[in-house]
Amino acid sequence: MHLQLDGRGPLHAQLTRALKGAMFAGRVGHGARLPPTRLLARDLGVSRNTVLAAYEQLRAEGFLDGRVGSGSYVTPPLQAMRQVNAQPTWIEPQSAYARRLRTIHDHEKVPGARSPMVRYAFQYGAPLTNPALSTAWARELSHAAAYARPGYPMTQGVPALREAVCDYLARRRGIQTKPADVLIVNGTQQALSLTSRILFDEGAEVAIEEPQYFAAREVLQSNGAQLCPIPVDDNGLVTDALPARTPKLICVTPSHQFPSGAVMSLSRRLSLLDYAERRGSWIFEDDYDGEFRYGSKPIAALRSLDEHDRVIYVGSFSKALFPALRMGYLIMPAPLRSDFIAAKWMEDFGSAAIEQAALANFIQDGGFERHLRRSAKTLEERRCALLEGLRACSKGRLAIADSRAGMHIVVWLTGRSRAEGEALIAHAVGHGLGLHPIAPYYLAPPDRAGLLMGFASLSVLEIEEAVQVFARCLDEMFPVSAKPRLQRRARAPAMPAAARGSRG
Repeated sequence: MHLQLDGRGPLHAQLTRALKGAMFAGRVGHGARLPPTRLLARDLGVSRNTVLAAYEQLRAEGFLDGRVGSGSYVTPPLQAMRQVNAQPTWIEPQSAYARRLRTIHDHEKVPGARSPMVRYAFQYGAPLTNPALSTAWARELSHAAAYARPGYPMTQGVPALREAVCDYLARRRGIQTKPADVLIVNGTQQALSLTSRILFDEGAEVAIEEPQYFAAREVLQSNGAQLCPIPVDDNGLVTDALPARTPKLICVTPSHQFPSGAVMSLSRRLSLLDYAERRGSWIFEDDYDGEFRYGSKPIAALRSLDEHDRVIYVGSFSKALFPALRMGYLIMPAPLRSDFIAAKWMEDFGSAAIEQAALANFIQDGGFERHLRRSAKTLEERRCALLEGLRACSKGRLAIADSRAGMHIVVWLTGRSRAEGEALIAHAVGHGLGLHPIAPYYLAPPDRAGLLMGFASLSVLEIEEAVQVFARCLDEMFPVSAKPRLQRRARAPAMPAAARGSRG
């Protein structure tokens, strides 16, 4: 019997599915006797226990009839079952939300995904690997698990963690808040999803930076927002371009704009706060990696300037610690506090209490700050290695936008179109190098080749090797033109005729 296992899950489950498929396809008819377990196990190269488990599952579901001394026989009227179990290849979306999801999100094409063919990937969002952090976190988790209460967590978050967040924000981000205003969430994505459901209905206008983080854009679109892109320049969001028609929500990354890296100037911050207060708009401030700055002082958060409680401030531990933690915090405006807590309860009752307790102790004991200092030093070394390598191989072909913050650098290919950038990316994959375009982070991408080059997940040595590969790809795709001719030396003054002598 020819059976094709699909490679998903345990072998006995794969075999069960393969046998059902053979029955539904008509290759094994009603009343047919299946091969003995030893024979089928030998043919498939699996253990007999695997086959026994599959046969037992099929008997439990009514597909087989086991006869002592005779074997296992197919029992159901398969032709009728084929009609009942035939699955359509496509079905209409079952809700407006599902319809929007199909339009805006393709999980197979998430920007920044790493190809299995690459050895080096300048991948944004990949974590900084720190063995010391893993050891410290395991210790904190073990301690928290021994002492945490086993019941459901508080919806708003463990009090100790909310207090630790308040203390941290006062010292590092200039934000004065109290634990009653802090909501612990499962990362920035959940924070924006809750905010969307609380603040606007389908069809509401939401202002968003252009370019912007694609996942934030998709959360807003999935909730029915009509996006109004606002351009970004070297001073951050261009507040003069805010729409005359008041948006319900304005989403910004003022301390380190993603992906451009721009920092919003003080005058723009004050202008944005004034606009929101006069118009009754809310501001969603995503401070996604405010901890990491190189050679410049930390910038106070927009929320620290807010006198009218219009800013919903969100921070995340995903970038500072590791994405697998899936934990962040949201500072709620006082008038909306009950709405946010109720929405969080509806979502998941509350974030995992053991992880919250572990994180609270890690912050209070100073482990978090020590980790940030070590990480900042490591990241600066990697950033410097990347910048040095890019400048060496540029030869006039690259324009490097160094924001002196964060975990990535934006690099533009001078004078190259977006199509040429895509061609370079495809060419680099053949050399084992993963490059990532900046175009997916625009609603309306410019016809310009740009790369988002993350450096957190590569060591200094790996970055140096990767840049060498990148330089080779540049040379092969966009060779440097012939060297410009040297300027002629200034012509010497003509010699007097008497001094020139004869030609003779």
